[in-house]
Amino acid sequence: MADNASACPACGKAAGQSAGGGAAAAPAQSGGGLPDNVTALLCYSPVALLGWILVLAVEPYKNNKFLRFHCFQSIFLCIGLTAVFIALSIFGGILGHIIGPLALIIVPIDMLLWLGSVVLFIFMMIKAYGMQKTKLPFIGDFAEKTAG
Repeated sequence: MADNASACPACGKAAGQSAGGGAAAAPAQSGGGLPDNVTALLCYSPVALLGWILVLAVEPYKNNKFLRFHCFQSIFLCIGLTAVFIALSIFGGILGHIIGPLALIIVPIDMLLWLGSVVLFIFMMIKAYGMQKTKLPFIGDFAEKTAG
């Protein structure tokens, strides 16, 4: 093919396109729209609600077990972390009423838990983007059963 050619003389494809359409290098899709790895990543992202809605309600995604697993694992992780943060706040309030300054112990624990949560969600986004099914302790098996 000549350097300045706009199409391949053998197959007629425009320059810059592969003959196979590039499907071998691209991640699988659920029949249109976003690739599966991007949709799974959305389930763990700051806009996770969008990913959850896509996976649970939109037709090409809701039948994909890989996406449903990551969706449910993300939902259960958020519920679990919310429960832990609420319990920690209640414990800090009780501790503050009993011995006031002792409640300040909760602040660094809360900050470490928050930082650990951010690192965990980034790790899960990387794994989901790489099309890996990483099961978290306690909730991974439950998410797998729920996903079907």
